[in-house]
Order: sequence, then C-alpha cells, then structure tokens
Amino acid sequence: MEQELINQLLALPGEVIHLKKGEFLFHEGDKAEHFYIVQRGRLSIKKFESTGHIFALRLVGKNNVLGEIPLYETNTRSYVFNAIAREDCSVYCIRYDVLEPAIAKDHSLSIAMMKIYTLHMRRQQAKYRDLLLYGKKGAFYSTLLRLANSYGVKRDDGIYIDIALSNQELAEFTATSREGLNRMLSELRKLGYVAYDKHHLVICDFDALIDLLDLDIETIDPNISNIE
Repeated sequence: MEQELINQLLALPGEVIHLKKGEFLFHEGDKAEHFYIVQRGRLSIKKFESTGHIFALRLVGKNNVLGEIPLYETNTRSYVFNAIAREDCSVYCIRYDVLEPAIAKDHSLSIAMMKIYTLHMRRQQAKYRDLLLYGKKGAFYSTLLRLANSYGVKRDDGIYIDIALSNQELAEFTATSREGLNRMLSELRKLGYVAYDKHHLVICDFDALIDLLDLDIETIDPNISNIE
C-alpha cells in the first residue's frame, strides 16, 4: 500500500482502537460504520460457514486497509467477513460519513480507493478460482506461493516464510480440514519441496511447487498472489 495514500487517510478525523489477540474488530453481519487502517499488528479476515468450516481470506498487516467493501452502500450496510486480531493490534478507524465526502472532494483519493477496491476483489477472486479449478491441493500450493510473495525471505535453503502459521491456520486458507492439510504438507516434505525451521515454513523448491499444477498466471503474479 502506498505510504502517501495511507498518510492521506490518517489525516482524516478518526480514532485509534486497540485490540488484544483473539478479539474481533467486527463480525460478519455487524452494522458497518467504519473504514480501518492497521497501524500495528495483524488481523485475520475470515468467513464462518454454517457447516462449521472456516475460510481464511487475508492477513491484514501494518499500513493495510479493510472495510472497503461496504463503502457507498445505501441500504443496510454490514460487514461481509469477520476481522479477528491475530496478535495485539492498533487500528485507525474512520467513519464512512467522514471518508465518503473526503473521497468526493479529492480526485486522487477517489482513484486510489478505487484501485484498492479493485485489487482486493481480484485477489479474492483469484483465491476462489484456485479452489474451484485446482481443488484442495491447488488451493494449498497457491497459498504457499502467496505466503512466499508476502512474507518470503530468500535464504540459501529456500524461501523462509517470516510468519509462524499453525497447520489449522493453513487449513483455513485452503478451505480444508487440518487432517487433510497435514497429509498434503507431509507429501511436500517427503518430496523435499518444503521444510520447517522451528515454527516457520521454508519453501525449498519454489519452481517445483509452481510446476505441480498448471496454475493461472495471476496465481504467481506477486501483485495478485498475495496473502494480504
């Protein structure tokens, strides 16, 4: 996210709220009144299904925004996902009735907000497409690619994922069970494509991971293939 845009948004009247790990910033279906900018920590954006399944969509870290989807809704405005603090967080909140007039007055801000909305929609559509076209394995492989693009650190032994994710969290990003995720992860470890450094994943052979499936070009585009 461009720092200039973040600075523009932070200059608007708002307030900072602090969340402890595990607290909800908002629930799906809650009345939507605010747009948010993360200043510290990370939040998980998740969809809870009636079947009990959880689908994780994004990790939202510092200088990233959320709450853009209900912008300009004229009827009952509500959040469509759940936002949960993955760690202690500080979030800047701007009311929609403050943000919307500011966007209407500032041409550059309106264009920047349109770009944000479009980018987030393309990233979500890419995740749904991977799941529908490539199944559980494709969703898992593309999740690893997204993590590499967002949190990957190149080392001699491969790409170190600089965020510790539990197998349950990985399962939620692939819309599968933890048991299914464990089997897929075990297969990749036997092939030597991934390894662990304490609680962090290391992608040992990035190209081989891509070659496992004929993934769409957007899946390996770092601008779209991004966990944030």
